[in-house]
Amino acid sequence: MAEHDETTSFPPIEPTTFDLIIIGTGLHESIIAAAASAAGKSVLHLDSNAFYGSHFASLSLSDLSSFLTLPPSLPISPQNLVSLPNSPQNLVSLPNSPQNLVSLPLQTRNLYSDVSISKSGEIEDERRYSVDLAGPRVLFCADLAVDLLLKSSANQYMEFKNVDECLIWEGEKGFRNVPDSRSAIFKDKRLDWREKNQLMKFFKLVQRHLSEEEGEGSERISDEDLESPFAQFLNRMMLPANIKSIILYAIAMADCDQDLTEIKIEVLKTKEGIKRLALYNSSVGRFPNALGALIYPIYGQGELPQAFCRRAAVKGCIYVLRMPVIALLLDEDSKSYKGVKLSSGQDLFSQKLVLDPSFVIPSGMANTSLDILQDSPVIFGSKNIYQKVARGICIAKAPLKPNVSSCLVFFPPGSLYPEQVSTLRVLQLASNIAVCPSGMFVFHISALCEDAVEGKKLLNAAVNALFPDPSIRPMDISKEENEDLEELQPTLLWHALYIQELSMIYQMMYPNEEFFPETKTSDIPEDNDDIKTETEPQ
Repeated sequence: MAEHDETTSFPPIEPTTFDLIIIGTGLHESIIAAAASAAGKSVLHLDSNAFYGSHFASLSLSDLSSFLTLPPSLPISPQNLVSLPNSPQNLVSLPNSPQNLVSLPLQTRNLYSDVSISKSGEIEDERRYSVDLAGPRVLFCADLAVDLLLKSSANQYMEFKNVDECLIWEGEKGFRNVPDSRSAIFKDKRLDWREKNQLMKFFKLVQRHLSEEEGEGSERISDEDLESPFAQFLNRMMLPANIKSIILYAIAMADCDQDLTEIKIEVLKTKEGIKRLALYNSSVGRFPNALGALIYPIYGQGELPQAFCRRAAVKGCIYVLRMPVIALLLDEDSKSYKGVKLSSGQDLFSQKLVLDPSFVIPSGMANTSLDILQDSPVIFGSKNIYQKVARGICIAKAPLKPNVSSCLVFFPPGSLYPEQVSTLRVLQLASNIAVCPSGMFVFHISALCEDAVEGKKLLNAAVNALFPDPSIRPMDISKEENEDLEELQPTLLWHALYIQELSMIYQMMYPNEEFFPETKTSDIPEDNDDIKTETEPQ
Protein backbone atom coordinates (compact mmCIF):
# COMPACT_ATOMS: atom_id res chain seq x y z
CA MET A 1 0.00 0.00 0.00
CA ALA A 2 1.33 3.43 -0.94
CA GLU A 3 2.19 5.71 1.96
CA HIS A 4 -0.36 8.49 2.41
CA ASP A 5 1.00 12.04 2.16
CA GLU A 6 -1.08 14.15 4.55
CA THR A 7 -0.06 17.38 2.77
CA THR A 8 -2.08 16.39 -0.30
CA SER A 9 -5.26 16.59 1.77
CA PHE A 10 -4.57 20.16 2.94
CA PRO A 11 -7.04 22.76 1.64
CA PRO A 12 -5.52 25.23 -0.85
CA ILE A 13 -3.88 28.31 0.65
CA GLU A 14 -5.63 31.57 -0.20
CA PRO A 15 -4.57 34.02 -1.49
CA THR A 16 -1.89 32.57 -3.75
CA THR A 17 0.25 35.72 -4.11
CA PHE A 18 2.13 37.44 -1.27
CA ASP A 19 4.70 40.17 -0.75
CA LEU A 20 6.86 37.72 1.18
CA ILE A 21 7.01 33.95 1.69
CA ILE A 22 9.11 32.67 4.60
CA ILE A 23 10.11 29.03 4.97
CA GLY A 24 11.12 27.97 8.47
CA THR A 25 10.00 29.40 11.81
CA GLY A 26 13.42 29.93 13.41
CA LEU A 27 14.15 33.07 15.39
CA HIS A 28 15.54 35.11 12.49
CA GLU A 29 12.72 34.11 10.17
CA SER A 30 10.08 34.82 12.84
CA ILE A 31 11.45 38.30 13.54
CA ILE A 32 11.36 39.04 9.80
CA ALA A 33 7.76 37.76 9.62
CA ALA A 34 6.69 39.99 12.50
CA ALA A 35 8.54 43.05 11.14
CA ALA A 36 7.22 42.63 7.57
CA SER A 37 3.66 42.06 8.83
CA ALA A 38 3.88 45.14 11.03
CA ALA A 39 5.01 47.12 7.96
CA GLY A 40 1.82 46.11 6.15
CA LYS A 41 3.31 43.40 3.93
CA SER A 42 1.32 40.28 3.09
CA VAL A 43 3.30 37.36 4.54
CA LEU A 44 2.96 33.58 4.30
CA HIS A 45 5.02 31.66 6.88
CA LEU A 46 5.56 27.93 6.22
CA ASP A 47 7.33 25.17 8.12
CA SER A 48 7.70 21.49 7.30
CA ASN A 49 7.88 20.67 11.02
CA ALA A 50 4.91 20.12 13.30
CA PHE A 51 6.31 22.67 15.78
CA TYR A 52 7.41 26.31 15.77
CA GLY A 53 11.04 27.34 16.15
CA SER A 54 12.86 25.22 13.57
CA HIS A 55 16.56 25.27 14.57
CA PHE A 56 15.76 27.51 17.56
CA ALA A 57 13.10 25.21 18.99
CA SER A 58 12.86 23.74 22.47
CA LEU A 59 12.11 20.00 22.21
CA SER A 60 11.56 16.95 24.38
CA LEU A 61 14.49 14.54 24.68
CA SER A 62 12.95 12.05 22.26
CA ASP A 63 12.07 14.76 19.70
CA LEU A 64 15.58 16.22 20.03
CA SER A 65 17.17 12.86 19.21
CA SER A 66 14.99 12.48 16.12
CA PHE A 67 15.61 16.04 14.91
CA LEU A 68 19.41 15.88 15.29
CA THR A 69 19.69 12.69 13.26
CA LEU A 70 17.18 13.66 10.57
CA PRO A 71 18.81 13.15 7.13
CA PRO A 72 18.66 15.80 4.38
CA SER A 73 15.56 15.50 2.20
CA LEU A 74 17.60 15.20 -1.00
CA PRO A 75 21.21 14.24 -1.73
CA ILE A 76 23.52 17.16 -2.44
CA SER A 77 26.48 17.05 -4.80
CA PRO A 78 28.93 19.85 -5.68
CA GLN A 79 28.20 19.26 -9.37
CA ASN A 80 24.48 19.89 -8.89
CA LEU A 81 25.14 23.00 -6.82
CA VAL A 82 27.06 24.62 -9.66
CA SER A 83 25.13 23.35 -12.67
CA LEU A 84 21.49 23.53 -11.60
CA PRO A 85 20.67 27.10 -12.77
CA ASN A 86 21.81 26.52 -16.35
CA SER A 87 21.11 22.81 -16.59
CA PRO A 88 17.94 22.13 -18.62
CA GLN A 89 17.66 18.55 -17.35
CA ASN A 90 17.14 19.82 -13.79
CA LEU A 91 14.64 22.55 -14.66
CA VAL A 92 11.13 21.18 -15.12
CA SER A 93 8.76 23.18 -17.35
CA LEU A 94 5.27 23.75 -15.99
CA PRO A 95 2.85 22.93 -18.85
CA ASN A 96 -0.10 25.04 -17.71
CA SER A 97 1.84 28.02 -16.43
CA PRO A 98 0.73 31.36 -17.93
CA GLN A 99 4.06 32.96 -16.98
CA ASN A 100 6.38 30.41 -18.66
CA LEU A 101 7.74 29.15 -15.37
CA VAL A 102 10.13 26.32 -14.64
CA SER A 103 10.52 24.36 -11.41
CA LEU A 104 13.87 24.02 -9.62
CA PRO A 105 13.86 21.25 -6.95
CA LEU A 106 14.96 22.45 -3.51
CA GLN A 107 17.61 20.59 -1.56
CA THR A 108 18.36 20.60 2.15
CA ARG A 109 21.41 19.93 4.24
CA ASN A 110 21.65 18.70 7.80
CA LEU A 111 23.06 21.47 9.99
CA TYR A 112 24.03 18.95 12.67
CA SER A 113 26.96 16.55 12.48
CA ASP A 114 28.97 14.24 14.72
CA VAL A 115 25.91 13.60 16.88
CA SER A 116 26.44 11.34 19.88
CA ILE A 117 23.71 10.59 22.42
CA SER A 118 24.42 8.60 25.58
CA LYS A 119 22.28 7.46 28.49
CA SER A 120 23.98 6.50 31.74
CA GLY A 121 21.04 6.58 34.14
CA GLU A 122 17.28 6.34 34.39
CA ILE A 123 15.31 9.21 32.83
CA GLU A 124 11.62 9.26 33.69
CA ASP A 125 9.12 10.69 31.21
CA GLU A 126 11.43 12.19 28.56
CA ARG A 127 8.56 14.31 27.24
CA ARG A 128 8.59 16.44 30.41
CA TYR A 129 11.90 17.96 29.33
CA SER A 130 12.19 21.03 27.13
CA VAL A 131 15.75 21.43 25.84
CA ASP A 132 17.10 24.03 23.42
CA LEU A 133 18.54 23.04 20.06
CA ALA A 134 20.71 26.16 20.01
CA GLY A 135 21.44 26.75 23.69
CA PRO A 136 22.69 28.32 25.85
CA ARG A 137 21.22 31.71 25.01
CA VAL A 138 20.56 34.13 27.84
CA LEU A 139 19.50 37.75 27.45
CA PHE A 140 20.95 40.81 29.12
CA CYS A 141 18.14 42.86 30.64
CA ALA A 142 19.38 45.91 28.70
CA ASP A 143 20.13 44.01 25.50
CA LEU A 144 18.88 45.13 22.09
CA ALA A 145 17.00 41.82 21.87
CA VAL A 146 14.94 42.81 24.91
CA ASP A 147 14.33 46.24 23.37
CA LEU A 148 13.13 44.45 20.22
CA LEU A 149 10.72 42.33 22.26
CA LEU A 150 9.30 45.50 23.80
CA LYS A 151 9.15 47.48 20.56
CA SER A 152 7.41 44.66 18.66
CA SER A 153 5.08 43.83 21.60
CA ALA A 154 6.23 40.20 21.41
CA ASN A 155 7.05 40.44 25.12
CA GLN A 156 3.33 40.00 25.85
CA TYR A 157 3.55 36.35 24.80
CA MET A 158 6.32 35.14 27.11
CA GLU A 159 7.77 35.34 30.61
CA PHE A 160 11.33 35.23 31.96
CA LYS A 161 13.25 34.25 35.05
CA ASN A 162 16.42 35.74 36.41
CA VAL A 163 19.67 33.74 36.09
CA ASP A 164 20.73 33.35 39.72
CA GLU A 165 24.52 33.44 39.47
CA CYS A 166 27.49 33.66 37.11
CA LEU A 167 30.46 31.36 37.79
CA ILE A 168 33.91 31.02 36.26
CA TRP A 169 36.04 27.88 36.20
CA GLU A 170 39.55 28.18 37.64
CA GLY A 171 40.89 24.71 36.96
CA GLU A 172 41.95 22.86 40.11
CA LYS A 173 40.42 25.61 42.26
CA GLY A 174 37.00 24.78 40.81
CA PHE A 175 34.20 27.32 40.35
CA ARG A 176 34.06 30.83 41.75
CA ASN A 177 31.43 33.55 41.58
CA VAL A 178 32.06 36.33 39.09
CA PRO A 179 32.76 39.55 41.05
CA ASP A 180 30.64 41.75 38.80
CA SER A 181 29.54 44.45 41.25
CA ARG A 182 30.92 46.52 44.12
CA SER A 183 29.29 44.31 46.76
CA ALA A 184 30.37 41.10 45.00
CA ILE A 185 33.98 42.32 44.89
CA PHE A 186 34.09 43.01 48.62
CA LYS A 187 32.42 39.67 49.45
CA ASP A 188 34.79 37.64 47.26
CA LYS A 189 37.09 35.68 49.60
CA ARG A 190 39.39 34.59 46.77
CA LEU A 191 40.45 38.17 46.04
CA ASP A 192 43.08 39.71 48.31
CA TRP A 193 42.86 43.38 49.24
CA ARG A 194 45.24 44.43 46.45
CA GLU A 195 43.18 42.63 43.77
CA LYS A 196 39.97 44.13 45.12
CA ASN A 197 41.43 47.61 44.92
CA GLN A 198 42.69 47.03 41.37
CA LEU A 199 39.31 45.75 40.19
CA MET A 200 37.41 48.61 41.86
CA LYS A 201 39.82 51.12 40.37
CA PHE A 202 39.29 49.69 36.89
CA PHE A 203 35.48 49.73 37.17
CA LYS A 204 35.59 53.35 38.40
CA LEU A 205 37.72 54.27 35.37
CA VAL A 206 35.13 52.71 33.08
CA GLN A 207 32.27 54.52 34.84
CA ARG A 208 34.05 57.90 34.57
CA HIS A 209 34.73 57.28 30.88
CA LEU A 210 31.08 56.45 30.19
CA SER A 211 29.83 59.50 32.12
CA GLU A 212 32.05 61.83 30.06
CA GLU A 213 31.85 59.96 26.76
CA GLU A 214 29.99 62.78 25.04
CA GLY A 215 32.54 65.37 26.04
CA GLU A 216 36.28 65.77 25.89
CA GLY A 217 36.94 65.50 29.61
CA SER A 218 40.22 64.27 31.03
CA GLU A 219 38.52 61.19 32.49
CA ARG A 220 37.83 59.72 29.06
CA ILE A 221 39.89 56.79 27.80
CA SER A 222 41.99 58.03 24.88
CA ASP A 223 40.95 57.29 21.31
CA GLU A 224 44.20 55.43 20.81
CA ASP A 225 43.42 53.12 23.72
CA LEU A 226 39.83 52.64 22.55
CA GLU A 227 41.06 51.33 19.19
CA SER A 228 43.62 49.01 20.76
CA PRO A 229 42.90 45.37 21.66
CA PHE A 230 41.04 45.17 24.97
CA ALA A 231 43.48 42.56 26.31
CA GLN A 232 46.40 44.94 25.75
CA PHE A 233 44.53 47.77 27.47
CA LEU A 234 43.92 45.52 30.51
CA ASN A 235 47.64 44.71 30.56
CA ARG A 236 48.43 48.44 30.65
CA MET A 237 46.08 48.73 33.62
CA MET A 238 48.42 46.28 35.42
CA LEU A 239 45.57 43.88 36.19
CA PRO A 240 46.60 40.38 37.34
CA ALA A 241 45.85 37.40 35.08
CA ASN A 242 42.86 36.11 37.08
CA ILE A 243 41.15 39.54 37.11
CA LYS A 244 41.88 40.03 33.42
CA SER A 245 40.34 36.63 32.63
CA ILE A 246 37.17 37.48 34.58
CA ILE A 247 36.73 40.81 32.75
CA LEU A 248 37.45 39.41 29.28
CA TYR A 249 35.55 36.13 29.33
CA ALA A 250 32.89 36.35 32.10
CA ILE A 251 31.78 40.00 31.84
CA ALA A 252 32.79 41.17 28.33
CA MET A 253 32.14 37.58 27.13
CA ALA A 254 34.90 37.36 24.52
CA ASP A 255 34.52 34.21 22.42
CA CYS A 256 38.19 33.28 22.04
CA ASP A 257 41.65 33.71 23.53
CA GLN A 258 42.46 37.42 23.28
CA ASP A 259 46.17 36.91 23.96
CA LEU A 260 46.86 34.91 20.81
CA THR A 261 49.04 36.62 18.20
CA GLU A 262 46.62 35.47 15.49
CA ILE A 263 43.01 35.54 16.64
CA LYS A 264 40.90 33.66 14.13
CA ILE A 265 37.43 34.40 15.46
CA GLU A 266 37.27 37.79 17.16
CA VAL A 267 39.61 40.59 18.19
CA LEU A 268 37.86 42.52 20.94
CA LYS A 269 38.80 46.19 20.84
CA THR A 270 38.75 48.31 23.99
CA LYS A 271 35.86 50.36 22.61
CA GLU A 272 33.70 47.24 22.25
CA GLY A 273 34.91 45.82 25.56
CA ILE A 274 33.83 48.99 27.39
CA LYS A 275 30.42 48.81 25.67
CA ARG A 276 29.98 45.25 26.89
CA LEU A 277 30.87 46.21 30.45
CA ALA A 278 28.37 49.06 30.22
CA LEU A 279 25.69 46.66 28.94
CA TYR A 280 26.35 44.31 31.85
CA ASN A 281 26.17 47.16 34.37
CA SER A 282 23.02 48.73 32.90
CA SER A 283 21.27 45.34 32.86
CA VAL A 284 21.46 44.98 36.64
CA GLY A 285 18.24 46.37 38.13
CA ARG A 286 16.52 47.30 34.85
CA PHE A 287 13.46 45.24 35.77
CA PRO A 288 12.14 45.08 39.35
CA ASN A 289 11.92 41.29 39.58
CA ALA A 290 15.24 40.55 37.82
CA LEU A 291 17.95 40.90 40.45
CA GLY A 292 20.91 40.14 38.18
CA ALA A 293 22.00 41.11 34.68
CA LEU A 294 20.68 38.04 32.83
CA ILE A 295 17.25 36.54 32.15
CA TYR A 296 16.04 33.38 30.40
CA PRO A 297 12.62 32.48 28.93
CA ILE A 298 10.34 30.21 30.94
CA TYR A 299 9.77 26.95 28.96
CA GLY A 300 13.01 27.53 27.02
CA GLN A 301 14.31 29.73 24.22
CA GLY A 302 11.83 28.16 21.79
CA GLU A 303 9.37 30.66 23.23
CA LEU A 304 11.24 33.51 21.48
CA PRO A 305 10.39 32.59 17.87
CA GLN A 306 6.86 31.61 18.94
CA ALA A 307 6.34 35.06 20.47
CA PHE A 308 7.31 36.78 17.22
CA CYS A 309 5.13 34.35 15.24
CA ARG A 310 2.15 35.23 17.44
CA ARG A 311 2.84 38.91 16.91
CA ALA A 312 3.07 38.37 13.14
CA ALA A 313 -0.25 36.47 13.17
CA VAL A 314 -1.93 39.40 14.92
CA LYS A 315 -0.78 41.59 12.01
CA GLY A 316 -2.18 39.23 9.40
CA CYS A 317 0.61 36.76 8.70
CA ILE A 318 -0.72 33.34 7.56
CA TYR A 319 0.84 30.25 9.20
CA VAL A 320 0.91 26.69 7.84
CA LEU A 321 2.91 23.96 9.62
CA ARG A 322 3.66 20.44 8.31
CA MET A 323 3.96 21.91 4.80
CA PRO A 324 7.26 21.19 2.99
CA VAL A 325 8.32 23.34 0.04
CA ILE A 326 9.74 21.08 -2.66
CA ALA A 327 10.77 23.49 -5.43
CA LEU A 328 11.34 27.08 -6.48
CA LEU A 329 9.44 28.55 -9.42
CA LEU A 330 11.64 30.50 -11.84
CA ASP A 331 11.02 32.56 -14.92
CA GLU A 332 11.94 30.32 -17.84
CA ASP A 333 13.98 33.00 -19.61
CA SER A 334 15.62 35.07 -16.87
CA LYS A 335 15.70 32.27 -14.25
CA SER A 336 14.60 34.89 -11.69
CA TYR A 337 12.57 33.81 -8.66
CA LYS A 338 8.77 33.92 -8.94
CA GLY A 339 7.34 31.54 -6.33
CA VAL A 340 7.42 28.12 -4.65
CA LYS A 341 5.81 24.72 -5.13
CA LEU A 342 4.41 22.99 -2.04
CA SER A 343 4.43 19.25 -1.41
CA SER A 344 0.63 19.45 -1.69
CA GLY A 345 1.12 20.38 -5.36
CA GLN A 346 -0.01 24.00 -5.00
CA ASP A 347 2.00 26.85 -6.54
CA LEU A 348 2.36 30.10 -4.58
CA PHE A 349 3.94 33.38 -5.67
CA SER A 350 5.75 36.24 -3.92
CA GLN A 351 8.10 39.15 -4.53
CA LYS A 352 10.59 37.96 -1.91
CA LEU A 353 11.51 34.68 -0.27
CA VAL A 354 13.32 33.84 2.97
CA LEU A 355 14.67 30.33 3.50
CA ASP A 356 15.94 28.83 6.72
CA PRO A 357 19.64 27.79 6.88
CA SER A 358 19.01 24.13 6.03
CA PHE A 359 18.14 24.91 2.39
CA VAL A 360 20.81 24.87 -0.29
CA ILE A 361 20.48 27.30 -3.20
CA PRO A 362 22.68 26.96 -6.32
CA SER A 363 25.24 29.68 -6.96
CA GLY A 364 23.44 31.06 -10.01
CA MET A 365 20.48 32.11 -7.85
CA ALA A 366 22.48 34.55 -5.70
CA ASN A 367 21.57 37.62 -7.74
CA THR A 368 17.82 37.07 -7.73
CA SER A 369 15.25 38.43 -5.27
CA LEU A 370 16.01 35.64 -2.79
CA ASP A 371 16.90 36.63 0.75
CA ILE A 372 18.81 33.65 2.03
CA LEU A 373 19.60 32.85 5.66
CA GLN A 374 22.65 30.66 5.13
CA ASP A 375 26.41 30.78 4.69
CA SER A 376 27.02 28.20 1.98
CA PRO A 377 30.52 28.58 0.52
CA VAL A 378 29.24 27.90 -3.00
CA ILE A 379 26.86 30.84 -2.83
CA PHE A 380 28.47 33.76 -1.03
CA GLY A 381 31.88 32.78 0.34
CA SER A 382 31.34 34.23 3.81
CA LYS A 383 34.54 35.10 5.68
CA ASN A 384 33.38 32.98 8.66
CA ILE A 385 32.41 30.09 6.44
CA TYR A 386 34.22 27.38 8.36
CA GLN A 387 32.98 28.49 11.74
CA LYS A 388 30.89 25.99 13.66
CA VAL A 389 29.56 25.73 17.20
CA ALA A 390 29.97 22.72 19.43
CA ARG A 391 26.87 22.10 21.53
CA GLY A 392 26.05 19.74 24.36
CA ILE A 393 22.95 19.02 26.44
CA CYS A 394 23.29 17.16 29.74
CA ILE A 395 20.72 15.91 32.26
CA ALA A 396 21.84 15.51 35.88
CA LYS A 397 20.36 14.98 39.33
CA ALA A 398 22.11 17.79 41.22
CA PRO A 399 23.14 21.41 40.60
CA LEU A 400 26.71 22.67 40.37
CA LYS A 401 26.21 24.62 43.61
CA PRO A 402 23.76 23.79 46.41
CA ASN A 403 20.57 25.89 46.37
CA VAL A 404 21.38 27.48 43.00
CA SER A 405 18.68 26.71 40.42
CA SER A 406 20.15 28.55 37.44
CA CYS A 407 23.63 29.77 36.67
CA LEU A 408 25.82 30.69 33.71
CA VAL A 409 29.31 29.16 33.85
CA PHE A 410 32.38 30.30 31.89
CA PHE A 411 35.37 28.14 31.01
CA PRO A 412 37.97 30.68 29.75
CA PRO A 413 40.50 29.73 27.07
CA GLY A 414 43.17 27.44 28.46
CA SER A 415 41.17 26.52 31.57
CA LEU A 416 40.14 23.02 30.37
CA TYR A 417 43.39 22.16 28.54
CA PRO A 418 46.36 24.22 27.30
CA GLU A 419 45.32 24.26 23.62
CA GLN A 420 41.79 25.54 24.33
CA VAL A 421 41.31 28.76 22.31
CA SER A 422 37.51 29.25 22.63
CA THR A 423 35.50 30.31 25.65
CA LEU A 424 33.11 27.53 26.60
CA ARG A 425 29.83 28.45 28.31
CA VAL A 426 27.41 26.32 30.32
CA LEU A 427 23.88 27.28 31.36
CA GLN A 428 22.34 25.31 34.21
CA LEU A 429 18.53 25.30 34.36
CA ALA A 430 16.04 23.72 36.78
CA SER A 431 12.35 22.93 37.11
CA ASN A 432 11.53 26.51 38.19
CA ILE A 433 11.97 27.50 34.51
CA ALA A 434 9.68 24.62 33.45
CA VAL A 435 12.30 22.79 31.39
CA CYS A 436 12.57 19.59 33.43
CA PRO A 437 10.91 17.66 36.29
CA SER A 438 11.51 18.70 39.90
CA GLY A 439 14.84 17.51 41.26
CA MET A 440 16.47 17.35 37.82
CA PHE A 441 18.76 19.83 36.07
CA VAL A 442 19.50 20.64 32.41
CA PHE A 443 22.95 21.82 31.33
CA HIS A 444 23.45 23.52 27.95
CA ILE A 445 27.05 23.70 26.69
CA SER A 446 28.41 25.66 23.72
CA ALA A 447 31.69 26.88 22.24
CA LEU A 448 32.83 28.10 18.84
CA CYS A 449 35.09 25.73 16.94
CA GLU A 450 36.68 25.35 13.51
CA ASP A 451 35.96 21.66 13.08
CA ALA A 452 34.32 18.67 14.74
CA VAL A 453 37.58 17.36 16.22
CA GLU A 454 38.18 20.59 18.14
CA GLY A 455 34.49 20.84 19.05
CA LYS A 456 34.21 17.34 20.47
CA LYS A 457 37.42 17.80 22.46
CA LEU A 458 35.95 20.94 24.04
CA LEU A 459 32.63 19.27 24.85
CA ASN A 460 34.19 16.15 26.37
CA ALA A 461 36.56 18.23 28.50
CA ALA A 462 33.63 20.29 29.80
CA VAL A 463 31.55 17.19 30.57
CA ASN A 464 34.47 15.70 32.53
CA ALA A 465 34.90 18.93 34.50
CA LEU A 466 31.19 19.30 35.26
CA PHE A 467 30.52 15.66 36.08
CA PRO A 468 33.65 14.07 37.60
CA ASP A 469 33.89 10.29 37.37
CA PRO A 470 33.14 8.91 40.89
CA SER A 471 35.55 6.03 40.28
CA ILE A 472 38.58 8.37 40.36
CA ARG A 473 37.88 9.93 43.77
CA PRO A 474 40.72 9.76 46.31
CA MET A 475 41.01 6.36 47.99
CA ASP A 476 41.74 7.80 51.45
CA ILE A 477 38.45 9.64 51.98
CA SER A 478 35.94 8.32 54.49
CA LYS A 479 32.57 6.78 53.67
CA GLU A 480 30.84 9.91 54.99
CA GLU A 481 33.01 12.19 52.81
CA ASN A 482 32.27 10.05 49.77
CA GLU A 483 28.52 10.27 50.43
CA ASP A 484 28.81 14.06 50.76
CA LEU A 485 30.58 14.20 47.39
CA GLU A 486 27.88 12.09 45.77
CA GLU A 487 25.22 14.45 47.13
CA LEU A 488 27.02 17.64 46.06
CA GLN A 489 28.36 16.64 42.64
CA PRO A 490 25.92 16.40 39.74
CA THR A 491 25.28 12.84 38.57
CA LEU A 492 25.17 12.66 34.76
CA LEU A 493 22.21 10.63 33.49
CA TRP A 494 21.96 11.58 29.80
CA HIS A 495 23.84 13.72 27.33
CA ALA A 496 23.85 14.68 23.66
CA LEU A 497 26.88 16.21 21.94
CA TYR A 498 26.83 17.64 18.40
CA ILE A 499 28.34 20.16 16.00
CA GLN A 500 26.10 22.81 14.38
CA GLU A 501 26.75 25.00 11.33
CA LEU A 502 26.47 28.74 11.91
CA SER A 503 24.31 30.98 9.71
CA MET A 504 23.65 34.68 9.17
CA ILE A 505 21.28 37.08 7.46
CA TYR A 506 22.68 38.70 4.32
CA GLN A 507 20.38 41.32 2.88
CA MET A 508 18.12 44.09 4.06
CA MET A 509 14.74 43.27 2.62
CA TYR A 510 12.71 46.43 3.11
CA PRO A 511 15.22 49.27 3.58
CA ASN A 512 12.55 51.98 3.24
CA GLU A 513 10.18 50.55 5.85
CA GLU A 514 10.31 51.35 9.56
CA PHE A 515 11.44 48.36 11.62
CA PHE A 516 8.42 47.61 13.84
CA PRO A 517 6.48 50.89 13.61
CA GLU A 518 4.75 52.12 16.73
CA THR A 519 1.92 49.76 17.62
CA LYS A 520 -1.66 50.95 18.01
CA THR A 521 -2.87 50.55 21.57
CA SER A 522 -5.92 48.57 20.42
CA ASP A 523 -3.62 45.82 19.14
CA ILE A 524 -1.85 45.07 22.42
CA PRO A 525 -2.71 44.45 26.07
CA GLU A 526 -2.06 47.07 28.73
CA ASP A 527 1.26 47.31 30.62
CA ASN A 528 3.30 46.59 27.52
CA ASP A 529 6.37 48.57 28.62
CA ASP A 530 7.96 45.83 30.72
CA ILE A 531 9.36 42.32 30.55
CA LYS A 532 7.43 39.88 32.71
CA THR A 533 9.79 38.19 35.15
CA GLU A 534 9.14 35.91 38.08
CA THR A 535 10.99 35.72 41.37
CA GLU A 536 11.34 32.75 43.69
CA PRO A 537 9.04 32.69 46.74
CA GLN A 538 10.79 33.76 49.89
